[in-house]
Amino acid sequence: MRLVELKRGEMIKKIRFAAEVLAQSARWKPDLVVCAHVNYAPLGFLAKKLFGRRYMVCTHGIDVWEVIDAAATKPFGFMKFTPGPGLGGHCIPIDPLYLSWKLKSLNYTARFIELASEINTNMPRYVVDRVQEALNEHGKALNGSKVLVLGAAYKPDIDDLRESPSLDVIALLRQKKAQVSYHDPYIPHLDHEDWTLDSVADPLKAAKAADVVVVVTNHSNYDYPTLLKNSKLIVDTRNAFGQIGKGDPKVVKL
Repeated sequence: MRLVELKRGEMIKKIRFAAEVLAQSARWKPDLVVCAHVNYAPLGFLAKKLFGRRYMVCTHGIDVWEVIDAAATKPFGFMKFTPGPGLGGHCIPIDPLYLSWKLKSLNYTARFIELASEINTNMPRYVVDRVQEALNEHGKALNGSKVLVLGAAYKPDIDDLRESPSLDVIALLRQKKAQVSYHDPYIPHLDHEDWTLDSVADPLKAAKAADVVVVVTNHSNYDYPTLLKNSKLIVDTRNAFGQIGKGDPKVVKL
């Protein structure tokens, strides 16, 4: 079943009807507020066609991944992008800024490119803030806490570290005096600026010992059900735990 565009006028009535119909489907069981945001998400996409965007819902406790997954069932007007801890790789974090610089020579300001770059560059700091908030809610300070970072590559199932947000996340955690370890099945060693780290041998054992596990890269070969069972607290920046983590109080999302 796919969502349809909701017209103005009897918006609430139509949204409520759509929510009731969708609630009978096994594919997606929304509430009214999520259903409304599913309609807004494509409009945000159409208004910001430059390079992509990060759709973040920060109020009402809405699960942004639920909104995105539901909106992606629409037959037109929406392309799926998911939030994360920041951009990486040799292309997207860098090349658009060249275009922005070039356009300035033509007396044009590429506002959306610069805004997107500002938001994406600050995502690692936002992730660390979320880690600190999650620990505070469990009566712990970030200073001195054992933090396990899962994943170092900039995207899943590769060994590419170029511009990876994990490097900034780890650096910021270390600045706040956290005891940081990491695991990546593809990257056994990190040497970045003034610090080095070796990947832990056993991520499940390390997760059990950590005060908080931070998923930065959602590698497919991680045993997420067992990680969920072994961990005290998880900050999931990639929705790696998906449905098994939904509603679990120890799983914190962006």
